[in-house]
Amino acid sequence: MKKQVNRQILLIKRPVGLPDDSCFKLTISEILDPAYGQLLLHTKFLSVDPYMRGRMNDRKSYVPPFQLNKVLNGSIVAEVIESKSNSFAKGDFVVGNLPWQDYSITGEKQVRKINPELAPVSTALGVLGMTGLTAYFGLLDIGQPQKNETVVVSGAAGAVGMIVGQIAKINGCHVVGIAGSDIKIKYLIEKLGFDSAVNYKTNTDLRKSLNEACPNGIDIYFDNVGGIISDTVLSLINKYARIPLCGQISLYNETLIPLGPRIQPVLLTNCALMKGFLVYNYEDRFDEGISHLADWLKTKKLKYAENIVEGLENAPKAFIGLFAGENIGKQIVKIS
Repeated sequence: MKKQVNRQILLIKRPVGLPDDSCFKLTISEILDPAYGQLLLHTKFLSVDPYMRGRMNDRKSYVPPFQLNKVLNGSIVAEVIESKSNSFAKGDFVVGNLPWQDYSITGEKQVRKINPELAPVSTALGVLGMTGLTAYFGLLDIGQPQKNETVVVSGAAGAVGMIVGQIAKINGCHVVGIAGSDIKIKYLIEKLGFDSAVNYKTNTDLRKSLNEACPNGIDIYFDNVGGIISDTVLSLINKYARIPLCGQISLYNETLIPLGPRIQPVLLTNCALMKGFLVYNYEDRFDEGISHLADWLKTKKLKYAENIVEGLENAPKAFIGLFAGENIGKQIVKIS
């Protein structure tokens, strides 16, 4: 292979509040040769995800923070360009946690092979990847939906939320989405089959609208956003409600966390369960989740959307766009 320039995206400044372009730098590095048991990979698609915002802060979390002046990393689909491993061949597609750069060297145990016959390889970052698995395990393991129950999903037009709602419909539930534009509301109802959806940005009385959309109360709340929206939903939960706590995107750029309602009395009096989770809690069951998700895709019970941004140089812009709600579905960067 004639090696090309290896561009990289570095984090050069920790953001205060919403990140901007000054936090990132595009640079160039050398492309190395793989050693025994290693692969040389060419990045094809990279994922931008809200959880990465927390890693930009210099504080302890469930994953280490990004280091300043180092290459960012995240979920990436890549093609094997050169293999010195018996487990992979040139031309294989893999997914793994890899640097934001054109070419990478990685060990054979650090990536997982993708079957391109299941669906386009980009779906390994979305519906057949971390976001699809997050929806699958969060809803089915924690939410445990039963037929005719009411499920409310915040961030419903996002990569996780839209899959949650559709899996809930597959399980016979009444599904209500919360999203931030009329275009998203229309998409959820007309394309994905949600029973109802509420635009939180234009709604003057969110509690009233949710009450009307959920005449039998709320049995499961899949929480992707936190903040005022979640405070409102929790005021309407039924006895024995389940709340899978997936994300808090409304709070990720806050410099001071605002004080909200005390939720413990609501959980106590309703004997409700709220449980936070990480998709990697279910790593030993990933094959199960991917198998079910792929089958639903094949039988057209499940649809997905990808918002694709072109060019590694635009990865920071794509990441920042998550917090403005620019995307419907999975936000992905395609590397040319």
